Amino acid sequence: MKRICLLSLLACGLAGCKSIPPPTPLDQLNAQQASGHQVFQAHCQVCHNDRTNAPLAGPSLRGIFKKQYLPSGAAATDERVSATILHGRNMMPALGNEIDTQDLNDLLAYLHTL
Repeated sequence: MKRICLLSLLACGLAGCKSIPPPTPLDQLNAQQASGHQVFQAHCQVCHNDRTNAPLAGPSLRGIFKKQYLPSGAAATDERVSATILHGRNMMPALGNEIDTQDLNDLLAYLHTL
């Protein structure tokens, strides 16, 4: 049994398995992050989970900036995520006409806590 556990740990290490740290608790968000959470709830939660890994119509956004790449394969950067939010991509609608620069910055600040 001990040998199986060691082999499982080794396999996970070789395969690059790593857990994503949990999101920052909502009661620990600063004012900008809390505002971004409100933006998320107003515009994103219908298609994306933020605090679980389960996908909805779109992929979960938990850990979006804790990974090197987005689900699309693009680099996980503020610029790439902003472009996707503003201009849309595939099934994701563009939100450029629905959110202003402050909302976008607040949303990015929140996404960094996930």
